[in-house]
Amino acid sequence: MKVLQAFVAGLALMLPMASVMAEDFPAHQIRLIVPFPPGGPNDIIARVIGQRMSEIIKQPVIIDNRGGQGGVLGTEVLAKSAPDGYTIAISSAGALAISPTMEKVAYDPLKDLQAVTLVAKVPEMLVVATDVPAKNMAELVALAKAKPGKLNFASSGPGSLPHLAGEMLKLTAKIDIVHVPYRGAAPAVNDLLGQQVQMVFLDLPVLLPLIRAGSLRAIALAAPQRAPTAKDVPTTTEVGMPDVQAENWYGMVAPAGTPPAIIAKLNEIATEAMRDPAVKEKLAVQGAELIGDSPDHFHAFMESEIKRWAMVIQDAGVPTEK
Repeated sequence: MKVLQAFVAGLALMLPMASVMAEDFPAHQIRLIVPFPPGGPNDIIARVIGQRMSEIIKQPVIIDNRGGQGGVLGTEVLAKSAPDGYTIAISSAGALAISPTMEKVAYDPLKDLQAVTLVAKVPEMLVVATDVPAKNMAELVALAKAKPGKLNFASSGPGSLPHLAGEMLKLTAKIDIVHVPYRGAAPAVNDLLGQQVQMVFLDLPVLLPLIRAGSLRAIALAAPQRAPTAKDVPTTTEVGMPDVQAENWYGMVAPAGTPPAIIAKLNEIATEAMRDPAVKEKLAVQGAELIGDSPDHFHAFMESEIKRWAMVIQDAGVPTEK
């Protein structure tokens, strides 16, 4: 009985302390882990938002690039960090929703991480090399059916979002196209330009300059709405393939066990940063649509994305390490 009374008394003391911690948070710099090298979309989004967060809280937000294994290594670092709100990450769909199904990772995104907010979505676009005699999706599908196993689609790596987007296209259109994985988007694009492969799904900002230069031909955007920066390119829904949806997304997460009041404060700071017109303008150039939702909504979104991509992996028979 005395032990129980002591526990209750201790809990009663902790509750006001947690409230004070939330009121004072943040009292010093925050480490924002980016699980990719500098210069990529994840890094750019994190730096723009981190800079504005720093201005709002009047404390430094230090970017810590921890690239490796498609975002998995940096996300693992976050999962093992102290749950005090001073170490957070902006990670990607790959590390948060695809890799946990594809390979053995040292974290469960729904149990070892705490959702803060969905930060941004970046649509994937399907493009073809200029020597491919197809101007639209119908012609591309017809060409693939006329030449089963002869057309190749590139990706930025096995199990990447571009890979699974290609698998979705295969399943939906019932075509036989061959996956050719690369170590990143750059070598995949180089071989597409060199006409070694015929098509690829990649983030819109990566492809847009090449489309505008006439070096690649846009076929469809794998998103619900057309992109403001590519208004002439139809969506997969418009071309009769509403199930081929592949938007890369980035979300802010904290270690599991971070106090709810601290999570709420981080959400407030991050969403305020995302509402800033200058932040929106800078990231619109990157093709990013800023979101900014609640922790509960982002958690539910992650859960739905994990289930959706696991289904694609299973239906397409994609090899996994599990």
